[in-house]
Parts: sequence; structure tokens; C-alpha cells
Amino acid sequence: MEYSASEIAAFLKGELEGDPAVRVSQIAKIEEATEGTMTFLANPAYTPHIYTTQASIILVRNDFQPEKPLEGTLIRVDDPYGALARLLELYQKSLPEKKGISKLAFISPKTTPGEHAYIGEFAYIGDRVIMGKNVKIYPHVYIGDGVHIGDDTILYSGVRIYDNCHIGADCTLHANAVIGADGFGFAPQDDNHYKKVAQIGNVVIEDRVEIGAGTTIDRATLGSTRIKRGVKLDNLIQIGHNVVIGENTVMAAQCGVAGSSKIGRNCMIGGQAGISGHLTIGDEVKMAAQAGVPSHVKDGQVIMGSPAMEASQYRKSFIYFRNFEKLVKRIDELEKELKKLQAE
Repeated sequence: MEYSASEIAAFLKGELEGDPAVRVSQIAKIEEATEGTMTFLANPAYTPHIYTTQASIILVRNDFQPEKPLEGTLIRVDDPYGALARLLELYQKSLPEKKGISKLAFISPKTTPGEHAYIGEFAYIGDRVIMGKNVKIYPHVYIGDGVHIGDDTILYSGVRIYDNCHIGADCTLHANAVIGADGFGFAPQDDNHYKKVAQIGNVVIEDRVEIGAGTTIDRATLGSTRIKRGVKLDNLIQIGHNVVIGENTVMAAQCGVAGSSKIGRNCMIGGQAGISGHLTIGDEVKMAAQAGVPSHVKDGQVIMGSPAMEASQYRKSFIYFRNFEKLVKRIDELEKELKKLQAE
């Protein structure tokens, strides 16, 4: 579909500068955009590209002041990246929707699909599944017995949801996410073997949660592993049993959270961060990538390093880490001088 600059500006409530009739049919990166596409400038590091881009329409901040003439039509908004997100959502909604239930899907006679459901080929839906409206279940999804799925939730191909887990409304689970596999519970025995501890809890995922491809969330030993409203989990994340993740927390790829840890709301956790078990992470905490967290973290802290510490403390310490070899050499030289003085 094509949209004019005036239509886009009206939708975004932005200020238009340039040709209101120019039309675009695609969105592109600023350094790769061509005529007939729209792009955006949100990161100042990409500012040089705005003077060479071939894009017909460019989203910029309200306070952007060009240093030389521009070819494209500008639309000024408060937040270009947020505006782009709204446009992409509009575009996605304009695409044809998957509808209907495939004859090649298996649905237990004890389960009734929700209204306007899409269920693709070779999906398996077990007994007593409760399904809301407008649920989309792509091919090769497995849904165990007693699962609850809220309205407008999407399960992409290869998702596995074990028995009795609950998925809220308006959630998206990407390919091969696994919800409700057994938590890692084994009791050491006198003969150095391990006895499996039955994991009889479940996983509860609240509304508006997005879970990336290949992410796994273990069921609780007792009670529930709980992912609260608005949480966004990237790809390839491991969440252990009985973990709780607070509202609107976001977590980048390859993080791991050990069992029974509680993470607060509005946290931002960088890629490959690792959180030990039975910890409490406060609200609005920020963790740098590859942080290793062995102890509790208070509200609002910014931490980095392994073992993790306050970011300001880590940066000061890093100066010494980086020069450690030189410092050791200086100490060795001082010790030699001291021995010479003591021998005189």
C-alpha cells in the first residue's frame, strides 16, 4: 500500500516540511533508503546519512536543525522511533490475516476453539484447553492439557506449552519457545546419584507479554513461575522455576535467571546477564550486558561486571583491571628497591 506524506503526518500528528503529495510504499534504513521509501533519524550517530539518503520522506525530531539543504520531505515528531513503531504496527495490521482451522490440525474433542481462531497444520491441542477470541496458532504448535490462552494471543510455529500453563491476552510467543518444561530440581543422594524432584507447578504469563524465539520458561516446583504484564523477553533466554519477573521488565538475548529469583518492575537487563538463584532484584534496575549477579540488588541501581557492582564503582575499578600487569610490574620493582635499601 502507498501513503502520502500528508496522510502519514496526519496519522502521526507531525509537522510536515516539503511536498505533501509525495508517496511511499516501503520503510528502509536511512543509509539504504531509495526513492519511494520512508526512513527515520532517531540516533544522532546516523545524522550524516540524512544529507545523502534518497528516501522520499524522513521522520525527524521536532528540534532537528539541518546544517545544509535536504532532498526529502521531513515529518517532525516528538519521538521518531516511537512514530516508526506506530507506522509499522499500522502496516502489520493491513496485511491479510490468517484465518480458519486446518483439517490437518488435531484438536481434542474436549476443547472448543475460541471465536475467529486460526489453527494451522499439524498443531496439537490437548484436553480442556480454554482459548480466547482471535487466537492464532501456527503450524506445529503443541498445547498440553488444561492450558489457558487469552484473547488476541499469537503462538508461532514450534511453540510448546506444557500442561496447565496460563498465557494471557495480547501475548506473542515466537518460534520454538518452550513454556512449562520441568524446573531443574534434583536432590543429591548418599550414593552420589540425584533423585528428580517432581515439578508440579505451572507457568503463568500475564497480558501483553512477548517471548522471543527459543526462550524457555520452566514450570514451578510448587506454585507458579510468573511473567507479569508487559514483560518483553528476547530470544534464547532461560528462566528457571519459581522465578517472578515484574511488570514491563525487558531482557535481551541469552540471559539466564536461576530458580526462585524475583525481578522487579521496569528493569532493563542486557544480553548474556546471569542472575543467581533465590535473589531479589529491585524495581527499575539496569544491568549491563554480561553482568553476573550473585547477590540482591536494590531499587534503581545500575550494575555491571562479574561479579556485578555499581556501574560507577566498576568503571573506576576497570582502570586498575586494565593496567593490572603494569601495576604488578611496578610493585615488583619497588620490592626489589626496598630489599636493596634494607640490605645496605
